[in-house]
Amino acid sequence: MSEPQWLSDDEQGAWRKLAAVFTLLPASLDAQLQHDASLTHFAYFALAMLSEAPDRALRMSELAARSSSSPSRLSHTISRLENRGYVRRTRAAEDGRGQVAQMTDEGFAALVEMAPGHVNAVRHFVFDALSPEQVGQLEEICSAILAKVDPDGTLVPPPPPGSGSTSTC
Repeated sequence: MSEPQWLSDDEQGAWRKLAAVFTLLPASLDAQLQHDASLTHFAYFALAMLSEAPDRALRMSELAARSSSSPSRLSHTISRLENRGYVRRTRAAEDGRGQVAQMTDEGFAALVEMAPGHVNAVRHFVFDALSPEQVGQLEEICSAILAKVDPDGTLVPPPPPGSGSTSTC
């Protein structure tokens, strides 16, 4: 086994800060959504993915891939969203084997109501701390990392046409 290529001091510093962001940012976004909507960030993200899909519906396997989730975690989350009337599950029409999660009108209305608070939190915790140049750099950095960890692009589908500044993510 070959000797690992250890991180330089600069790489170590950058890595530790990135690891802190991985921990603190999701917790901050979760806290905002729990406070405002009694919803986890993961549940919000699942709703956002459904809202952008044709007919606001996706096969559970596709939704799991887009939300980088295990099928079990997603199933539990969708069950909670069903209990709130935000989502309904049906059998896939094409083959009858898989399940489809479809956002209800009530779920869409709730997402539209939650989105401003979430967007404000994202702006506060991320974009207010960055210059316009840094926003471009962040996009480039994230694209480079995603090319390594998600080479097929399954986690980050292209934004819906005309989504612009009205996206719920």
